[in-house]
Amino acid sequence: MSKKGYWMAMVDVTDPENYPKYIAANKAAFDKYGGKFLVRGGQGQVFEGPAATRLVVVEFDSYQTALDCYHSPEYQAALKLRQAYSNAHFAIVEGA
Repeated sequence: MSKKGYWMAMVDVTDPENYPKYIAANKAAFDKYGGKFLVRGGQGQVFEGPAATRLVVVEFDSYQTALDCYHSPEYQAALKLRQAYSNAHFAIVEGA
């Protein structure tokens, strides 16, 4: 049985008015690759490192699926919006 894959992001939204365009655009990739939001915004505090206005954890069935989603044309199109409207510290990790 393969281990799950996770996207982990600390996002500083720089353009809150337009950031929802990214959220709408990333839906196609997450639907296609089965991304499940475990954390999406909500209350949180950053105790070490750079501050973030938004914390996100997305679970995928496998590490490879998480990588495939990130590199997909669907997500790469959405990524351009995220980069225009925010700054992020982002990682893909293998987990339990």
